[in-house]
Amino acid sequence: MTFSIVARCEKTGMFGLAVSSSSPAVAARCVYAEAGVGAVASQNVTDPTLGPRGLALMKDGASAQETIEKLKSSCPHMEYRQVLAVDINGTTAIHSGAHALGICAEASGRNVACAGNLLAAPDVAQAMIAAFEASSGHLGDRLIIVMQAAIKAGGEAGPVHSAGLKMVHEVPWPIADLRVDWTEDDPIEDLAALWDLYKPQIDDYVTRAINPSAAPSYGVPGDK
Repeated sequence: MTFSIVARCEKTGMFGLAVSSSSPAVAARCVYAEAGVGAVASQNVTDPTLGPRGLALMKDGASAQETIEKLKSSCPHMEYRQVLAVDINGTTAIHSGAHALGICAEASGRNVACAGNLLAAPDVAQAMIAAFEASSGHLGDRLIIVMQAAIKAGGEAGPVHSAGLKMVHEVPWPIADLRVDWTEDDPIEDLAALWDLYKPQIDDYVTRAINPSAAPSYGVPGDK
């Protein structure tokens, strides 16, 4: 019921994830990242503890592959889970359990891993990888491009209703954490519009947190 991407920007070291599902509020349960550490997505029959556990392992020096192997050997019910990881060196790993739902697919490359379940076609994950590798520019733009490519390749077998995008870089909080928790329309296009709105302000929000006196005006009524 979900497809997602975990990725690292080769130029900046920024980590990002994007996800979409027929379930509500998918990004609240499935996407985890820490600046300077890595990114982990946990989906299918979701166990939200796998993301923090995976990040803790990578923070202690485990590679993406070592992280996935340790999760498989130490966490219960992994046959129901699908987990994706990318580490600080851009290496990736994926686990898709034997009880992953419906058409289940995965694909990976340097700095990027994609996977899904209950898909419309088995080549959706590879189409996502191809879109990432053919794209350039800001990681947020590339994540949106990948999710749009997933839909063009068939996406989920049924309609998706929620989507989310998260990115981390240099500071201990997400520099972007955007969600469409439920819509009867197109959550990925709604997410793309939200990203277009947020992207020009992304650096300003970091500046406001670190040094408010250096921040630009808020651009709202009453702000002088």
